[in-house]
Amino acid sequence: MLENADLTVQSGERVAIVGANGAGKSSLFKLLLGELGQEQGEVSLPGGCRVAHMAQEVGASQRSARDFVLDGDKVLRRLETKLAEAEAAGDDLAQARIHGELDLHEAWSAPRRAEALIRGLGFADGDVERPVSAFSGGWRIRLNLAQALMQPSDLLLLDEPTNHLDLDACLWLENWLRRYPGTLLFISHDRDFMDRVASHVVHFYGKKLECYTGNYSAFERQRSERLAQQQAGYERQQARVAEIQRFISRFKAKATKARQAQSRVKALERMEMIAPAHIDSPFSFRFPVADKVSSPLLSIRHGVVGYGDKAVLSELNLGLLPGSRIGLLGPNGAGKSTLMDALRGASQLLAGERVAGENLAVGYFAQHQLEALDLDASPFLHLQRLDPKASEQSIRNFLGGFDFHGDAALAPVRSFSGGEKARVALATIAWQRPNLLLLDEPTNHLDLEMRQALTMALQDFEGAIVVVSHDRHLLRNTVDDFWLVHGGVVDVYDGDLEDYERWLADRRRDEAEAPQRIDASSAANPAVPNGAQGGGQSAEDRKARKRAEAALRQKISPFRKRQAALEQRMEQLQQSLKALEQALAEPGLYEAAQKEQLRELLGTQAQQRGELDSLEAEWLEVSETVESMEAELG
Repeated sequence: MLENADLTVQSGERVAIVGANGAGKSSLFKLLLGELGQEQGEVSLPGGCRVAHMAQEVGASQRSARDFVLDGDKVLRRLETKLAEAEAAGDDLAQARIHGELDLHEAWSAPRRAEALIRGLGFADGDVERPVSAFSGGWRIRLNLAQALMQPSDLLLLDEPTNHLDLDACLWLENWLRRYPGTLLFISHDRDFMDRVASHVVHFYGKKLECYTGNYSAFERQRSERLAQQQAGYERQQARVAEIQRFISRFKAKATKARQAQSRVKALERMEMIAPAHIDSPFSFRFPVADKVSSPLLSIRHGVVGYGDKAVLSELNLGLLPGSRIGLLGPNGAGKSTLMDALRGASQLLAGERVAGENLAVGYFAQHQLEALDLDASPFLHLQRLDPKASEQSIRNFLGGFDFHGDAALAPVRSFSGGEKARVALATIAWQRPNLLLLDEPTNHLDLEMRQALTMALQDFEGAIVVVSHDRHLLRNTVDDFWLVHGGVVDVYDGDLEDYERWLADRRRDEAEAPQRIDASSAANPAVPNGAQGGGQSAEDRKARKRAEAALRQKISPFRKRQAALEQRMEQLQQSLKALEQALAEPGLYEAAQKEQLRELLGTQAQQRGELDSLEAEWLEVSETVESMEAELG
């Protein structure tokens, strides 16, 4: 996997490990953990270096989630064992010494820290007492991650930490890792996560380790520059850039309709610069759209969905048209998967009606779809069963876009990795030519190149898309609008992912402050029930006020952004007009030979003055709106 490879990581660096599947990324971790020995060369860590790593599997333990996470702090558990032995032996001196060590280790705060990790990764408050065996595989992986974060360490090794996390947990993890004081090495295929966390990138390429300074975007730029110098890849690079440019042109037409389209244009413009970094991708596929399409494809009116008699979401009034591109946002457990089930007709509405278009063809992807694959069948057989009349060559050509070539197309799925199984599931969906794609975390297990190819395929898809994903790059580049699932309802979210991140932060802060306010109120007057104080305001009143303020901040956000955009454009126009005035001051411009140029400059000046006047009027109106809203906030 590696030959004559050199790498030095400095203390405190946060290093993202990237490279093709099978290149040796996980083996590098095993090397550092002493589970694998090198055939030649040296591997060294500083003396006394404490190493923590995230396990990939966990058994069905009966230990509570809290105890399982606390087990990550091996020093704590060792001291607790010694204390129990000293107490059993009646050794007061040893007990006093161990209590001192426990204090130095801040053992008193360990349960609280463990619970904070558990909550931060998306578990409900009541989950801390549940046994590990009560959780599904994905949630156990989250507990493994919490256990690794609980362990005091100088070097932290994380292998795909964002797999099985939702967007909320990803954002929490980013913030935690940015505050981590030790050295971090992590394997990831999530470019936004790497951009926010990594200070360096190490690329497995050509059996070497290439180190780049900066985050993932910086790595792509630097790698693009290297690849651009290789003449053999030049033509493919230019073709790729031209393809992305067509997407930019397509979405610029929508830029005035939604801020999501505008941010998507910016992302695509950035992709044009980084595209050469992916010219050697083995993936290239499309989602062919159904021959017939209904409009609307699907609608739900006055819908109520849930399980049994319990309503999870109510008053659903939703419609999907051909070309709709929707991203679902919302806290863990808010009902995003429940909504997906309702959209695809997997669950009956408790009330209301679901009306499907005559020609609706749904393609649905979720993690349990991988479990539904026939493990003894090959990718070829999966597609052939769906269309027995299809020619062998057409099936092989289609599978080639998913990097199933030759014998790989005929191999049983049982032997495949999680990423390969996900590719089979996606190929199966694309082969059926849907006109509505419902995608629930489609990027789990996919590497960077496959994620890039999936993003491009979704951009080119002419049908409707509804997607839940923690991959912000995918959302930015495939979604025009967001729906927020929260508080038992689904609303159109008038904001972008940055606004949503701020909304989440406000929500977490409110939840953290609420118990403290109630406890302080009770301590001040124990005779008064919790929530009955606070200047005449109950806890519910304060929560309602906080929610109203958060809603108002969200409402202000687009006006503030428009205000900033207007100011930027006015500044540009003022600079341009200043340059025009200097040009018009040149005496030679008024000679007969320069008549055409003079007319052109005067026309440009008039046009820009008119635009500036219009922008200034809009700026005044927007500024007044912002000021009035800010006054409401106090």
